[in-house]
Amino acid sequence: MSTNKSNASSRRDFLKKACGAGVGIASGVAGLDRAWAKAGKAADADPAAMPRRPFGKTGVQVPILGLGGSQNLMNRQLLLAQALKMGVSYWDTSDNYSGGRSEAGIGAYFAKRPEDREKVFLVTKTSSSSPRSMDASLRKSLERLKTDYVDLFFMHGLSRVEGEVDNAVREWVADAKADGRIRFFGFSTHRNMAACLSQAARLDWIDGIMMTYNYRLMNDSDMRQAVDDCAQAGIGLIAMKTQGPAFSFGGDEIMQRFVDRGMTKYQARLKAVWENPQIAGICSHMDNLAILKENVAAALDPSALSGRDRSVLAQYARRTASAYCTGCGDVCESLLDDAVPVADVMRCLMYAHRYNDYQMAREAMARLPSDIRQRLLRADYARAESQCPQRMAIGALMRRAAEEMG
Repeated sequence: MSTNKSNASSRRDFLKKACGAGVGIASGVAGLDRAWAKAGKAADADPAAMPRRPFGKTGVQVPILGLGGSQNLMNRQLLLAQALKMGVSYWDTSDNYSGGRSEAGIGAYFAKRPEDREKVFLVTKTSSSSPRSMDASLRKSLERLKTDYVDLFFMHGLSRVEGEVDNAVREWVADAKADGRIRFFGFSTHRNMAACLSQAARLDWIDGIMMTYNYRLMNDSDMRQAVDDCAQAGIGLIAMKTQGPAFSFGGDEIMQRFVDRGMTKYQARLKAVWENPQIAGICSHMDNLAILKENVAAALDPSALSGRDRSVLAQYARRTASAYCTGCGDVCESLLDDAVPVADVMRCLMYAHRYNDYQMAREAMARLPSDIRQRLLRADYARAESQCPQRMAIGALMRRAAEEMG
């Protein structure tokens, strides 16, 4: 999901930093006032105004902005109602989000408003990989969601397709579609995304993919080719992690350009993804009404980024590259003397330090091998660091994860 989770205080901090760098307090405040005024108007928007795009070859159109459900939705019933009112009708969840409380929260909403079920394009995921366990996972998800079908069912967090999405899975998918429990099928991927997309494009039965995709990754030649391959194969693509947060910030003064133009840097990053018509939509983690309104305002705003805007984003990406993991785990992990899932641990750190969600981080760490802390502490990262395309301080980050969450 998009990492547009930063709360209101972090956005105020951004403005303070920008103004402190001498970019002009009056200009910054005026720019954000314009952005927030648009967000206020977005709350009253007709849901039909939300732009929609074809989802691959399915014949279905989905809104370009979707609600990411990696949160306790039992406590956010008003958020669900407001999202649907504003046209955010793509709802994404998973069997393991918030210990099942995400699915249960959507189910509680449908139990009170059953007429809204048909208005929602409902997506859930399974952490299982065998047909038998996938079937059990789907049954449990449907019970929680208070529905007899989901529109899209994902295998969750794949790092490769070959050997995972096989003929046994294909046969199970065909049966699940035939009995009406799922309409479409695909997978999500946080790591080795380009390879996963390219492998899926060679299959003829994958309906959709959700992948990490943002202003940092979209210019990578392998990613561009993989997205092209999927588009030609008729696979619907949903972007997540679209904010591309770094572990440590720097260069926020660069992003002041967007404030001056009356948009936030968060909105600019969303727009950068939407400019690719091959992306059907963005799945964004929006855990409060302020972020929901801000993102909807960006989706409804027809203005495009300029060439200079895109150049600014690229400049910011280069400046903060060493603080962002691009998920190419096959590169660094193959050079370690111990089996450490570096890319997965990096994602846990991101949840903790950029999402400010330690619960999500610890839940993700708990799904890794039980001896992960020992592995993280004993591994030698020198060769991996020397070959990291981003030049990340992998060893220091892995040891930090071991100390904080291991």
